[in-house]
Amino acid sequence: MSTESKTYEGWEKFGVQDALNLQAPTKGFLCPMSANTYGIDFQAFTIRDHTTDKVIFKVQKPETMPKLPKGFDTDKLRMIEYKFPRSFVECKTIATSLVFKVGEKPVPNFVMVERHYFKGKLLKSWEFKVDFCMPNSVNNWEAMYDLPEMKKEDVDEILSNKYPSESDSFYFVDGKLIMHNKAKYTYYED
Repeated sequence: MSTESKTYEGWEKFGVQDALNLQAPTKGFLCPMSANTYGIDFQAFTIRDHTTDKVIFKVQKPETMPKLPKGFDTDKLRMIEYKFPRSFVECKTIATSLVFKVGEKPVPNFVMVERHYFKGKLLKSWEFKVDFCMPNSVNNWEAMYDLPEMKKEDVDEILSNKYPSESDSFYFVDGKLIMHNKAKYTYYED
């Protein structure tokens, strides 16, 4: 089923504050992929331990995208599944780098709201802002996250993978929702 045939009722009214008020993960995606009228295209993403500078995760978009099979559910393109070592959960601060292209329109007031959940409840939330991105530009959005301190038993519970760890990432331009991505996380012992 293609994403564009799905219903996204009321997504045009979903704003930054609505994203910040969410206390649980969304059931699905809140906007169609066609909402990205700015041509924002993610090229690469890196996560590293800020203290040690060790790269924990890195992905880059291939030079040429494979042809998608007929009937492919395009929502799968905006869902990522991470597998992280225990040391990631125990990091104090992580640094991320997101490389993205912008299409032919300028992007004013670009905001990302990221909500992380464990066992269906909000664990941590971040909001990042970029004042302006030029048309037809390639940009590198770098951010540092202080991770919440957790007790050993909480870390052990997260590493057990018995309960869902997931996140919603919402992207807004001038207060309008243009993209919504989701992630799921599993963990393993180093």
